[in-house]
Amino acid sequence: MADPLVLLPGLMSDARVFWPQIAELSAKTAVTVAPITQGERIEEIASGLLDQLPKRFALAGMGLGGAVALEILRRAPDRLSRLALIGASPLAEPPQAAAAREMLIVKVKSGRLADAMREELDPLWLAPGPNRAAILEIAMDMADTLGPEVYIRQARALQRARDQQAVLRKCKVPTLVMCGEVGKLNPVKRHSFMAELLPYAILRVIEGAGHLPTLEQPEATTAAIKEWMKLPLVPA
Repeated sequence: MADPLVLLPGLMSDARVFWPQIAELSAKTAVTVAPITQGERIEEIASGLLDQLPKRFALAGMGLGGAVALEILRRAPDRLSRLALIGASPLAEPPQAAAAREMLIVKVKSGRLADAMREELDPLWLAPGPNRAAILEIAMDMADTLGPEVYIRQARALQRARDQQAVLRKCKVPTLVMCGEVGKLNPVKRHSFMAELLPYAILRVIEGAGHLPTLEQPEATTAAIKEWMKLPLVPA
């Protein structure tokens, strides 16, 4: 049986961001969604998760979850059998972005989480289509469920994220680098760059998807994950 699959959601997301994949993959694979809601540093979040996760597992991280996945790879490479990075970035947050996020933290502290989330997830970051409004509603509901304290912790973690490019170069497991074709937050060019740094990577760009390919184009996303899970392991 394949190693269990651990999914890490992105900023202010929970298991619902992966629900189409969970519904299909869980028939044959043990699937876990691990929360990334504890800790104001990515290192702290990763450390807490490693105490709870299986001895060996496949790991897929989306957005902020991808940053946590890279930190897990840095700390415990022998525990990963394969890695997937979805809409993620190995770069530290630029100073101007960190400053803009500070303004969003101020909004959240004053009770305006919904306003902050509307800035975090611009509708134009999703591909045009009939499901855009419904997906945005799911995203807002996930954020409301997690609440302002989680937003502040996750925003702080993003502000303090380290550059992980060196970690990519040392990765010794089959890796899926995936993004939506119209993703503006972490565009295709950045994912191509990431894939080039990884020794055993495949790049999959999901047509008709933007920032949330798991929900925007669930069938294509799940197909890419299935392909990745069948890639041969790298000999030791």
